[in-house]
Amino acid sequence: MEFANPKILWLLTILAPLVAYYIYRERQGGATIRISSVEGVKRAPRTVRYYLRHVPFVLRLATLALLVVAMARPQSAEHHTRTNAEGIDIVLAIDVSGSMLARDFRPDRISAAKEVAASFVADRYGDRIGLVVFAGESFTQSPLTTDQSTLQTLLSRIRSGVIEDGTAIGNGLATAINRLRESDSKSKVVILLTDGVNNRGQIAPLTAAQIAAEQGIKVYTIGVGTRGEAPYPVFDDNGNVVQTVMMKSEIDEKIMREIASATGGEYFRATDKQALKAIYDQINTLEKSRVEVDEYTIFHEEFLLFVIAALVALFAEFILRSLILKRIP
Repeated sequence: MEFANPKILWLLTILAPLVAYYIYRERQGGATIRISSVEGVKRAPRTVRYYLRHVPFVLRLATLALLVVAMARPQSAEHHTRTNAEGIDIVLAIDVSGSMLARDFRPDRISAAKEVAASFVADRYGDRIGLVVFAGESFTQSPLTTDQSTLQTLLSRIRSGVIEDGTAIGNGLATAINRLRESDSKSKVVILLTDGVNNRGQIAPLTAAQIAAEQGIKVYTIGVGTRGEAPYPVFDDNGNVVQTVMMKSEIDEKIMREIASATGGEYFRATDKQALKAIYDQINTLEKSRVEVDEYTIFHEEFLLFVIAALVALFAEFILRSLILKRIP
């Protein structure tokens, strides 16, 4: 409940002196009659009229209070919010080649990439996000979806070694572009993460970048891996790590920069997990979804209810005073 003219409510303060005056007058008493003793009067039974003698005054005060509230124009308010969100379609293209098992990240590159990507996905509420994985070939792990629960599950299932080894950056980017090809979103983005040099696939990385640019798709590229050498695990036939060897980290940063530049994106290098998280946070800031929120309020006048209540109280006071508590002049 709100009031259009709340200052009028200050008139309610006149009720206090009216009550004080009424109490003062009652204590002063009215006309007096001299009698020899009041014992007989004290023993006289008290009727209903005795207990109702103050009700007319209370009803009069209630009438006045209700009229004051009505003049203040009480209103009920309906608050409405209309949200217009313009989301972004994003495809995460993640390298799952054997080199992503290098342990310069904790516990390894691919686990760190999945963890940070999961955090990024959780912050993109309302956007459609898809997953593409690539090594020697590429495939779609998840089409574009707003179902974050399913997306997180599919992201957690990404593993290295499930497809032919190698690094087909061009194929991975082309598959991601294909997921966005029929998108009608105004903003389309690919985040391509790899730790190697393109050495497989039928599509050259720059050819895929040109296709992305023609379709208005922005590509952010991320190179993961420490500079210099990194520890790589060596597995036996049962998949157990038998030793760790130091091998040189090779990332074709020139190609990665050219892909990003051709599509209006940016290239980032992550040498540890914290740096990778900072990169995703930066991309998250750069690619904000546009959300427009319109708030409006509808007011309904409620003064009529108080006016009717005041009239009822006034009529009740008149009936009570004129019929039940009628006084002899």
